[in-house]
Amino acid sequence: MLMVISPAKALDFTPPAQTLPLTTPELKGDIAELAKTTSKLTAADLRRLMHISENLAKLNHERFQAFDPAVEDGLQAAFAFNGDVYSGLEARKLDKAGLTWAQEHLRILSGLYGVLRPLDAIQPYRLEMGTRLKTKRGSSLYDFWGDHISNALNAVLEGHKDKTLVNLASQEYFGAVDAKALKAPVVTCHFKEEKEGTLRILSFYAKKARGRMARFAIDNRIDKAEGLKAFDLDGYAFRADLSTEADWIFARPQP
Repeated sequence: MLMVISPAKALDFTPPAQTLPLTTPELKGDIAELAKTTSKLTAADLRRLMHISENLAKLNHERFQAFDPAVEDGLQAAFAFNGDVYSGLEARKLDKAGLTWAQEHLRILSGLYGVLRPLDAIQPYRLEMGTRLKTKRGSSLYDFWGDHISNALNAVLEGHKDKTLVNLASQEYFGAVDAKALKAPVVTCHFKEEKEGTLRILSFYAKKARGRMARFAIDNRIDKAEGLKAFDLDGYAFRADLSTEADWIFARPQP
C-alpha cells in the first residue's frame, strides 16, 4: 500500500529537533528541466499565473532565482510543508522508526518536484500543480509531468505486497497521476461532517483528516489498504453504507 498526499502553500523551514538523513528527490532530471523554465519567470509572471499578491510574487521570484536543482540540501519535505494536512500528520513528532516506515509508504505530490518522499530534501518554493505554466512538454504542469509521476508510483508499488494506491490528495494534485499509466488499483478516502442529518465535506477538516489518516497508518504500520477502514481518530468512522470499492467514506458528527 502506498499513500499520496498534497503539499502545502505555507512552509516552515525550522530545523527539526532530531538529526535525520536527507534523501534526494527521485525525479532529478525532470526537476532540473522544469527549473530552467521557472528561473525565467518574472514576479509579474508569477502573480498572473498563480493569482498571488505582489509581495508573494516577489518572494517566489527570489526563490526560483535561488533554486538550484543540483544542490542536495534543504529540509525534509514532511517537515517543510506547513498546511492543514501537515497539522494532521505531525511529522515532527514522529520518531526515526516511524519516518523510516513513512519513507516507504507515503509520497507527497508536488508541482515542482513531481513526487517526494517524506525525507527528501526540498528548497523553498511555491508552484501549485494547477498552474498553467507553458513548457516544452505542453501548456500546463499536468502536461509537463505526463506519465512520469505514475511511473514513479508504479516503481514503488512493485515492492509492496498490497499494490493499492490510497489517494489522500486533493483533486488538483491527484489529477497529475496519469490513470492510464498507473498499474495499481486506487482507493480515494473522503472525510465528511454530519450536521442535522446532512453529510458534507468541509475543506479545513477534510485536509487535516487526510494527514491524520496518514499518521494513523504510520503509527499502526498499516501496509494493507483494508486496514485503513479501522481509522477512528477525531471521531471519524468508516461508513460502509456510503462507500464503494474505489471511494471510501469516513464520517463524524461535525464539531
